Amino acid sequence: MTLIRKFFASIISPFFRNKVERRRVRGFLEFGPLRAARVALQNRKMRSTQPTYYLAICAIAKNEGPYFKEWIEWHAAQGVERFYIYNNESTDNTHEILQPYINSGLVEYHFIEGKRKQTAAYNDCLKRHRYNSRWIAFIDLDEFIVPIKYKTIPEFLNDFEGFPAVEINWLCYGSGGAKTHESGKIMERFRTHSHPNHELNRHIKTIVYPRFALNFISSHYPTLLSGRAVDTNRNIVRKYFFQRAPLHDKVRINHYAVKSYEEFLVKKARGRIMSLKQRGMDYFINFDRNEIEDKQNYNLS
Repeated sequence: MTLIRKFFASIISPFFRNKVERRRVRGFLEFGPLRAARVALQNRKMRSTQPTYYLAICAIAKNEGPYFKEWIEWHAAQGVERFYIYNNESTDNTHEILQPYINSGLVEYHFIEGKRKQTAAYNDCLKRHRYNSRWIAFIDLDEFIVPIKYKTIPEFLNDFEGFPAVEINWLCYGSGGAKTHESGKIMERFRTHSHPNHELNRHIKTIVYPRFALNFISSHYPTLLSGRAVDTNRNIVRKYFFQRAPLHDKVRINHYAVKSYEEFLVKKARGRIMSLKQRGMDYFINFDRNEIEDKQNYNLS
């Protein structure tokens, strides 16, 4: 049945010239109208149910154990109450690193097998947590959500209660010339980033109201049951993110895509969660952006 839905989606969606609409139609058809109707009916039944958490994060990772502590503690300090972590066949100490957070209840842990499992993990998260998290951010371990004009991420989200999703732009950080993997926190070690208007920073990740999200066909944004996503200025998204200028004035995602050269080689070797194709050296060259020194104090003590 899933293959049939995907087949019809691949035939029908290209008729929509606007890429935002095309992906919306494709996602809706892949999810299935009957399943969408069931979600809508369940939403009506659950409309008086209050979520347990205001803000959670969902992430899938493979062999990124050394980076979890800083990433979790940064986001917890910014107001994240729950982490839904999918371990994609890691062979490092990921589970050992996460165990204290699992024991405390901060992390809900899942082991997921197979290749290209990012959207599968995200879809499972939506299904499991549609009604117990008010917002879920879907990001990676090399991405840190940074409030700029707000003290916390929930304070930022308070202005978006009427919308089903908020798209937040990257700000890509380079290696700063670092060759080896030194000790210390990522946000302290890498302090140079791309020019804010660089085309890489047009990429977005999404914080979603899960009751109105059906599925993911891309890691960047979900298919919405109803309503439209907005940018951080509360403008309805009508253009594909590559066609829009980046916004960083209220909140942004610091994206540490390469880190040091040594760390990039490790990243390259472990493969990609969304693709069977390995990263090439062109990835490092493209993302190693160091045009501007970051002056912001992240209070990482």
